[in-house]
Amino acid sequence: MSDDRGPKIYLLPNLMTAGNLCCGFLATIKILEGALLEATTPAAGTDSFHFAIWCILGACIFDALDGRLARLGGTDSSFGREFDSLADIVSFGVAPALMVHRIVFHENQKLGWMVASLYLVCGALRLARFNCLAAADSAAANREFRGFPIPAAAGLVASITLFLLWYTNNRIEHWLTTWAMPPLLIFLSWMMFSGFKYPSFKSLNWRSTRSIPRFIAIIGVLIFTAINFHWMPAVIFITYLLYGFLRPFLSRKMKEEIEEELEDEEPLESP
Repeated sequence: MSDDRGPKIYLLPNLMTAGNLCCGFLATIKILEGALLEATTPAAGTDSFHFAIWCILGACIFDALDGRLARLGGTDSSFGREFDSLADIVSFGVAPALMVHRIVFHENQKLGWMVASLYLVCGALRLARFNCLAAADSAAANREFRGFPIPAAAGLVASITLFLLWYTNNRIEHWLTTWAMPPLLIFLSWMMFSGFKYPSFKSLNWRSTRSIPRFIAIIGVLIFTAINFHWMPAVIFITYLLYGFLRPFLSRKMKEEIEEELEDEEPLESP
């Protein structure tokens, strides 16, 4: 959607994308701040890492909202897709990679740089592949994601880190964190380029309908997540990850019940 004066920039969807980008930038600042404070004031350093985690999870919320606002107002654009990808590489590529590098690999900088760089490069390639597929066939590319979406990968990294900090009583230097995070980053790097297909729940919008029992169940899950915020976000992201493995074995009817809103709606922003 462009003319001789340049591409059209719609306010509300791109404000959400800007919020995503700002969250990623703030997360990066807090990670670096935590690394500096860790040596002198460990408690303050841990607080900075916690703040960075919530910034990454906040970026996931902004990323989910931008596409919905674009669909609601009919303001989808190629500019929005490109802007979204640029924000995603900061919030869901640079910030999670830097966080794991500083928290887990501070004693082995060379290994940390290699693993974190692998995740970052695969995330950037993941976004580039999506943009190419969307340019060729936007409807097909947006109906389902090929490979694990990078916002979900970042959300999984952030939520697992949050859980581990809670489980280890905010002990950054713990054997469980050291041994759990490197394989997770390598696995997610592969999953972003895998052939597993994931539905885009971005297609759910304000006009989506649900029965009363399902609506109550969704509200219950949200309340339960808020109460158990230390570990419940990790459960949600892991469930979405595992769904990609189970999806090929589900019956058509079961998939339609889970993804019933996805057939007639199409997400507009990049994963």
